[in-house]
Amino acid sequence: MNSKSVLSGVLLSVLVIAVSASVSEKLLRVPLFEVGELWYRSVCTLTGRMLFLLTTWPDFYAVTTYIIVAILSVGFYYFYLIMFCPLNRIRILGDLGYRAEGKFTMKEIANSVRKRRMVGKVPAVYPNGWFGIMESHTLPRGNSTYVSILGLHLAVFRGEDGESHVLDAYCPHMGANLGIGGRVVGNCIECPFHGWQFRGTDGKATKIPYAEKVPDFTKVKAYVSKETNGWIYLWHHAEKEHKDVPEWEIPNLDNINNGRWTYRGRTEHHINAHIEEIPENGADVSHLPQVHGPMISAGVDLKEMWNTFWSFGHHKWTAAWEQNPAPEKHIGTLKLTHSLNLFGKHLPLIDMDVRAQQIGPAIVYLEFDSPIGSGVFVQSLTPVEPMVQKLVHNIYMDRKVPTIIAKFFMLGEALQVERDVMIWNNKTFVSKPMFVKSKEDSLIAKHRRWYAQFYTENSPKLTFQKESMEW
Repeated sequence: MNSKSVLSGVLLSVLVIAVSASVSEKLLRVPLFEVGELWYRSVCTLTGRMLFLLTTWPDFYAVTTYIIVAILSVGFYYFYLIMFCPLNRIRILGDLGYRAEGKFTMKEIANSVRKRRMVGKVPAVYPNGWFGIMESHTLPRGNSTYVSILGLHLAVFRGEDGESHVLDAYCPHMGANLGIGGRVVGNCIECPFHGWQFRGTDGKATKIPYAEKVPDFTKVKAYVSKETNGWIYLWHHAEKEHKDVPEWEIPNLDNINNGRWTYRGRTEHHINAHIEEIPENGADVSHLPQVHGPMISAGVDLKEMWNTFWSFGHHKWTAAWEQNPAPEKHIGTLKLTHSLNLFGKHLPLIDMDVRAQQIGPAIVYLEFDSPIGSGVFVQSLTPVEPMVQKLVHNIYMDRKVPTIIAKFFMLGEALQVERDVMIWNNKTFVSKPMFVKSKEDSLIAKHRRWYAQFYTENSPKLTFQKESMEW
């Protein structure tokens, strides 16, 4: 919510209070053309009273006055943050998803689990498809940054024309990192070491300060990227013939791009697992009552959340997943319903109907409708290491919905995800699961067959050094 909206709301509140204070039987008999004058007089009266209180009540020689003012200022600041500012919840490895052991810190336990855990026979670690590099609003015009994902080192910058570009991070001259200190000049990025400039569209060098001519072969690799739905995406493919030619495109979310739905917050979780574990949850409908049944107020610890203190309420889910037909075989669709029961009574205000689209290996759109409002969670999953994933959710909701309501939805989603994180951080990947004959297990097998299309012959495999226990 911008400052104009906040100011408008404050002014409206003042006017409503002023008029409410002056409403009487006489007001109902006042001619319409005099109403404006009454409003003006009421606002002046209220403003005068407030100024009188501010100038006469405080004792500026008393310490208690400054203590009260400080407390009120802090209170108003946090009230503003809660009510109007988008949520930004970040949880890195070691923040959650592990059980405390003795005097060890959570970070120490996280590092220990990463080393000693049986990883399992995992598929290729970097599948083929579109991956989120970063959120659009984090890259202002004329700025550059360094990003390391998918085993790649990238310099990402936004030219002065507003277009984003993705190049190999290392300058071919002497290896300086273009994303660390690189200056944007026009629609090129300048090496911070010797001033070489590279064009964003194709990576071609356009200027070498001390050379009369720039050789045609002087360039860095330019990656295929696309900016939509509030994200900058990178196309990644292990096979040479598909590296620069995307096999499919990212669907646009019209309600985001036309401004009907506005940005209300984000969550970011770093997860110690193979990338396929996370989207597989979409087809694993049998885990919903076990992991996501207890109320979110019961917390994210998988053991403690079953405390009988919280047994007065529970979440109910129904879900079904299926692969889309051609030409959208790279998309899987999950239909999900949610309801909440308290003391055996259904609470319809919290009902949700969700249609989630799994687009390729790493993008999910979760569009939802509820009695409170409609919106979408945009999920981006990106490998930052072979067995470490960065999972980001953005929430967009109808602009009429108050930010505090959208943050409630976002927080609820985050707490449910954090229960899954405790599973993912500690499990092993079972390449041949012991499935039973059931509709539930058959859906997981179906999802694995669908996800296998994103691996090809040259997709990078996990290598593990037992001597050093390092990935």
